[in-house]
Amino acid sequence: MDIVSVIIITTSQHTMGNLPEPTGLWLEELSTPYYQFVDAGFKVDIASIKGGKVPLDPRSIQDIGKNEASVDKFLSSAENMASITTTVSIEDVKFTDYDVIFFPGGHGAVWDFPNQPILADAITSALNNEKVVASVCHGPAAFIGVKDSDGDYLVSGRKVAGFTNQEEDAVGLTESVPFLLENELKRMGGLYQKGDMFTSFVVKDGNLITGQNPASSHAVGKLVIKTVRSNLEAKK
Repeated sequence: MDIVSVIIITTSQHTMGNLPEPTGLWLEELSTPYYQFVDAGFKVDIASIKGGKVPLDPRSIQDIGKNEASVDKFLSSAENMASITTTVSIEDVKFTDYDVIFFPGGHGAVWDFPNQPILADAITSALNNEKVVASVCHGPAAFIGVKDSDGDYLVSGRKVAGFTNQEEDAVGLTESVPFLLENELKRMGGLYQKGDMFTSFVVKDGNLITGQNPASSHAVGKLVIKTVRSNLEAKK
């Protein structure tokens, strides 16, 4: 059997818009699924919107020993840390080589994930070819502006999750972000669903998998692996 290939696409946005406040990738949303995929025997590559060094939201990183285990493991790996300092840009990714496209979040994603033609083509092509597209927290911002072959919004009529309005308010960033993800997913016709604040909640609609917040990272990774394996079994 061919090795399953995953491409993880991260934000390149390092500030809250024009404000000096730093943001970027929420590391747990990459590190947890990353190790799940590797442990499952998947080949994993990491790219970013602009390429180069991936900005890490400083709020997602504490001293070693105070983070989620996957975060500590990633931070302690010179190889993995190097991999997020020299990423290729989405312009240089051959998306057709991958079985899974995964979008971790972090607030940076709400600035540079939406309305990206390259991502839109990659996402629609992947789903049309029965591949898996997954995201967590602010990662579903990648779906904003994406339309299917009929001209309808990709998420229209699909069950989706993402960082909630309540959660955005709780972290004090409602007035800082360019839009509220929950509102945008609903505006595009998504069948938005949510669980309790800051608890794991994941939604699956066919090969589209979305998680609500950082706490959902593990469940999203687990469901991606299960879905990929189920799809492979169905093709036998």
